[in-house]
Amino acid sequence: MKIRSIETFRVRVPLKKPFKTALRTLTVSDSVIVKITDEEGRNGYGEAPPTHVITGDSLSSIEEAVNGIIAPKCIGQSLLHRESLLHTLNTSMVRNTSAKAAVDCAIHDLLAQHAGLPLYQFLGGAADSFDTDYTVSVNEPDEMAADAVQFKQDGFSVLKIKVGIGAIEDDLKRIRAIREKTDCTLRLDANQGWTAKEAVYAISRMEDEGLNIELVEQPVKAHDLKGLKYVTDHTFTPIMADESVFSPQDAIRVLEMRAADLINIKLMKAGGIHQAMTISKLAEAYDIPCMTGSMIETNVGISAAAHFAASQRNITRYDFDAPLLLAEDIVNGGVEFDKARMKFSGATGLGIESIKEHAVLRR
Repeated sequence: MKIRSIETFRVRVPLKKPFKTALRTLTVSDSVIVKITDEEGRNGYGEAPPTHVITGDSLSSIEEAVNGIIAPKCIGQSLLHRESLLHTLNTSMVRNTSAKAAVDCAIHDLLAQHAGLPLYQFLGGAADSFDTDYTVSVNEPDEMAADAVQFKQDGFSVLKIKVGIGAIEDDLKRIRAIREKTDCTLRLDANQGWTAKEAVYAISRMEDEGLNIELVEQPVKAHDLKGLKYVTDHTFTPIMADESVFSPQDAIRVLEMRAADLINIKLMKAGGIHQAMTISKLAEAYDIPCMTGSMIETNVGISAAAHFAASQRNITRYDFDAPLLLAEDIVNGGVEFDKARMKFSGATGLGIESIKEHAVLRR
C-alpha cells in the first residue's frame, strides 16, 4: 500500500458576504487541494488554505512545498509504515504547516479507507456528531446584532463573535448590541487585537455588566505568553490560546505556564492530524480542554478537522462553520451539516468522492 502519486490543484469559492476579523477581510476562499493516490487506486484528500497572516503560507508556497519538497520524499513510501512516513513529512522542512497538514490529512484519509472505517472511528471515535458554532464578523454593532439574530433563527445556539478592531469601547458596543438581541452562548475571538491590559479591562467590563461570555480566544499577540497568562490570571472568564499554539512544543509552554484555560487546535497550525493528536493528549494530561477550529476552508479541510475533533474525548468545542460561509459547496461527499449539527455519513476515510470541476482553477 504505497503512495503512487501526489497531485495539487487550486480551488476558489466566493463568500456569501465579506468575512472580517482583526487580522484580515476576505471575500473569496482560495485553497490548494492535495490528492494522494495509492497503488490500489484509492484517493485521499487534504486541503491547505493560504492564511498568510497566521501561518505565513501563500498559494504558491504551499504548492512548492508539496510538489517540490514533500512529494519527492513521500512518493513510494508505504502508508502502513505511518510513523516513519509522518516523521518524513514533519521533518521534510521547517514551518510550512498548511502544506504538511494537507498531505497529512490525505494520508489519514487513505489509512482509514484501508481499515474500512470512517476516519473519526479509526482515530478514536469519541463522538458520532456534534454542534458547531457560527461566526459573526466584525461590523457595526447593529449589523452584528442582526447577523446574530439571523444565525439563531437558522439553528445556531453558539455564536463566535469577532472583536479586536478599533477602540475597546467599540467592542463593548458590539457585544452589548448582540446580547440585547439574543440569549445564545457567546464566544469572543480578538485575533490578537488587544494588549494584555486592554483585554483585562474589556473582559472585566463585560463581567461586571453581566454580558455572560463563555470564553475569550487569543486576546493578545501570539508571542506574548506572559501577557496571555496575565489575562488568564486576572479575569474570571476562561481564556483560550489559538495563534499562540502551533506545535506540541508551543502547547507545552502554554500548559506549563498555565497561560490559558483552553487551547484551540487547528490542523493548519499543527501541520496535520498527527501533530494535533499530540497536542490534544498533552492538554488532556493537564486537564485543559480543547476546541478544534479551522481557517476559511471548503468541506475538504473541514471534514478532516471534524473527523479529528470527533475522535478525541478532550475536544469539547467545535468551530467549523467555514463551508457555511461559502456561496456554494464544491465538494461531493464529506461531513454533513444539518443546521448546527454536524454528522458523518458512515463512508470510509473522509468520505470525499470528488471536487466539482468548475471550482478547479489549475491542475
